[in-house]
Amino acid sequence: MSRSDTGLRVADFISPSISALISVIVNYAGTFVLVFQAAQLAQLSAAQTASWVWSVSIGVGVTGAWLSYRYREPIVTAWSTPGVAFLATVMPFTPYGEVIGAYVMCAIGFIVLGVCGAFERLVRLIPGGISAGLLAGILLQFGVATFGGVSVEPLLVITLLVTYAVLRRFTSRYAMLGVLLVGMLLLVGEERIDLQSLHLQLAVPVFEMPQFSIAALLGVALPLFVITLTGQYIPGMLVLRNDGFKTSANPIITATGFGSLIMAPFGAHAFNVAAITAAICTGKDTHQDPSKRYIAGLVCGGLYVTVGIFGVTLATLFMILPRPFITAVAGLALLGAIGTSLSNAMADTRTRETALITFLATAANVTLLGVGGAFWG
Repeated sequence: MSRSDTGLRVADFISPSISALISVIVNYAGTFVLVFQAAQLAQLSAAQTASWVWSVSIGVGVTGAWLSYRYREPIVTAWSTPGVAFLATVMPFTPYGEVIGAYVMCAIGFIVLGVCGAFERLVRLIPGGISAGLLAGILLQFGVATFGGVSVEPLLVITLLVTYAVLRRFTSRYAMLGVLLVGMLLLVGEERIDLQSLHLQLAVPVFEMPQFSIAALLGVALPLFVITLTGQYIPGMLVLRNDGFKTSANPIITATGFGSLIMAPFGAHAFNVAAITAAICTGKDTHQDPSKRYIAGLVCGGLYVTVGIFGVTLATLFMILPRPFITAVAGLALLGAIGTSLSNAMADTRTRETALITFLATAANVTLLGVGGAFWG
């Protein structure tokens, strides 16, 4: 892709910025509650929890923006969601200093993996049809959840669906912007969002001295490494490949590893290339010209940094949004990615049956030996 920024117009920023905003909203509103649950189970103080929010938000914002700018591709980074779910089970029984030490060891592991180049070779071994089937299986649950929300919030979800259908017919480029605006206006009109109670407060990072132990290495760092690699990095790289982006996995895993290492003493666990929320930013709906989709990565980075600056106060705002609203917006934003990945999976007759099996196994989302459905797919 060209590294030239010439020819960029104001209109080129609109769709990528919308995709970025949706991606960030879905990431915070959909999964960030796990961070607060893990912090509560570990009995972290309010200051330590705010520092965790600050460090992961700033960390993924800076790494994603830098990678997107450096390689002119929408390389969106995120925190390890399956990693947080795992941490909630071990943090209550592990001294916090040793947890921080485990974060450091895990980050070093990713840096080593990126420098040696082994991960890129692994990604290249996966055929295109198989990777497309894997991605379709991962994203399917979001498409299904869009319509499942009708039974919980019929007025809200049906309004969003009708808005999307109408706008898609007449102005597909701004369909998701219309969905967001209509949904937010409906929620405000029903007085389900109270912005008057929002008081922004700057986050203050809290440094925690890492402590190292064999128990934390084997019980926290190693599982976190494996879960993040299989549950986030592999599908995340396949998202980029599925939409035609070719940046090597090596600099991505190295950069996020260094970001994790720097932010670990402030409470941040593993950073990684995003998968589900990245798919919102990598497809044609973000921009018809693939060389301009990197703008979405830059905007994502800026939004994450903004949330991180205000820590818990701004992150909490996203989490008060009703879940049916989030699932509907995410599912509609991912329709293009789901369709493209299914089409690519079935395109090659030689791998069609294997791709179908991969799709079904991944969509079943069976967790076995602590590893999620994406790996087994």
